[in-house]
Amino acid sequence: MQIIPESHLLTDYMEESSLINYSHPSIIEVGKLLFVSEQSELEKAKTAFEFVRDCIYHSWDIHHTRVTYLASDVLKWKEGICYAKSHLLAALLRSQGIPTGFCYQRLMLFDTPEKGYCIHALNAVFIKKLNRWIRLDARGNKKGVNAQFSTDHEFLAFSVQESLGEKDYPMIYYRPHPKTVATLLQNDNALNMYLHHLPSEL
Repeated sequence: MQIIPESHLLTDYMEESSLINYSHPSIIEVGKLLFVSEQSELEKAKTAFEFVRDCIYHSWDIHHTRVTYLASDVLKWKEGICYAKSHLLAALLRSQGIPTGFCYQRLMLFDTPEKGYCIHALNAVFIKKLNRWIRLDARGNKKGVNAQFSTDHEFLAFSVQESLGEKDYPMIYYRPHPKTVATLLQNDNALNMYLHHLPSEL
């Protein structure tokens, strides 16, 4: 699938906002621990991706009810659903001057269409050396989910099954989608949100 930037200005993908608050002291501090000046963009992207994938827990996996959405709070509490984790990965990479956007998939919430659908969030990162975008999914690995960093072939958390109503949205947004942001802001229990209030389409 060809992914399509919402904006052709890479500077849009380095924007700071209240959600992607990469000037927050905690994000600056963890950046000092994760990154060194000698690293290439690829190395920084891989480091940040693996940190968010492995060290920030998915709320559903740990059965925690806290809803996080500010990148700094996702880092503080080390938990969040995929929307929140994508905010943190974007903040970490944008703090290093690496353009980072937001991508989405429509997936079955569980294992059959009858159980409903949800919107899943991941990131796209522009690597100047490659002169192209790569998608990364820092949702967090578990049994049946094995997302990896790769520039040759996508190893995302989920494979889309179009025959079952799932789909990949091709757009690379430079801001988190309003529907996913509203979901985080309007809920105060992550487990209830995950079960009943995730948007089913963009």
